[in-house]
Amino acid sequence: MRNPDAIIIGAGPAGLACAATMRGAGLNVAVFEKAGNVGSAWRRHYDRLHLHTDRNHSGLPGMDMPRAYSAYPSRLQVVEYLESYAARFDIRPVFGNEVSCLRRDGAQWCAQIATGSVSAPVAVVATGIASAPYRPSWPGSEAYRGAIVHSSEYRNPAPYLGKRVLVVGMGNSGGEIALDLAEAGVDVALSVRGPVQILPRDLLGLPILTWAILYQHLPARLVDTVNAPILRLALGSFEKLGLRRAAKGPRQMIDEDGRVPMIDVGTLSRLRDGSIKVRGGIDRLTNDGVVFDDGKSEGFDAIVLATGFRSDLRGLIPDMESVFDAYGRPRVTGQATDVPGLYFCGQTVSPTGQLREIGLEAQRLAGDIRQYLAARRDAA
Repeated sequence: MRNPDAIIIGAGPAGLACAATMRGAGLNVAVFEKAGNVGSAWRRHYDRLHLHTDRNHSGLPGMDMPRAYSAYPSRLQVVEYLESYAARFDIRPVFGNEVSCLRRDGAQWCAQIATGSVSAPVAVVATGIASAPYRPSWPGSEAYRGAIVHSSEYRNPAPYLGKRVLVVGMGNSGGEIALDLAEAGVDVALSVRGPVQILPRDLLGLPILTWAILYQHLPARLVDTVNAPILRLALGSFEKLGLRRAAKGPRQMIDEDGRVPMIDVGTLSRLRDGSIKVRGGIDRLTNDGVVFDDGKSEGFDAIVLATGFRSDLRGLIPDMESVFDAYGRPRVTGQATDVPGLYFCGQTVSPTGQLREIGLEAQRLAGDIRQYLAARRDAA
């Protein structure tokens, strides 16, 4: 597309939602995606993954998820939905074109792609938060003879049958991958370094997200105080399983630390029956296993790193330090930055559901960008 109003980087949920809402606002957009299809991150996730947010709160602007989908849609249903969404709003990303650099050039933003460059007065970075796997290392990693894979590379239990596996990290991916392995009869343990918070997927017959939305305008400490006895009743005492409960409540943990509590889809039950063992943090690796922080050693044939993602966008947008924090994460998302024409969508964790927040951000950005472009035209 020649002379677009905006460049959108990424064709996942955030990029598609921004394209749909901005086109609905009368803007011309060019969407660039380094992969060969929409929703590429969802295509790479492990097989058993389902949304942890319910179908009714997970649709993007202008198109609900089909009622025929599961209450908590599967990975394949999410991919199907994103494909249908792109078709419905006639969003045609330029696939196989990674934006390697985005620079301010006078009043324009210039995106460098494989075939040259494209310029527009507005740039929206919608690359998601699952594009840069974080892979910690420990002393002895080079000597370890087993396989070490990140959760983004894990698909299903088949390669691990008959083996001993250590899953590192008890977030949503770690908890569910350990569950997946345990249900297949794999000998699996969870390495949990610090204190945790756990939420049920449903509470008192309602999705946990419904409660989060209900309480969204209340202070985090108040929400956590009110919910604490209800959650203890719903989940029981997980301290007896060798886990430590975090001092911060679930909402405070999200708001202040950007950490999402584990949403239990069956992991606690497997911890209680011993199908999943709990181990502490890792001190070092040996040629055939792990030495934990308490000095105990144990053999493992494979290690799965459910250690999350750390996306540093400073390399994509050089010389724009003011819009990033010390880790290269955008200071603001879903609203104007302090650099004219630069926006981010879907780049932070939300207590009220990632897809829901993406939709709200995209709708807000469409209005803000339309006003920004109108002001530019009036001033010209």
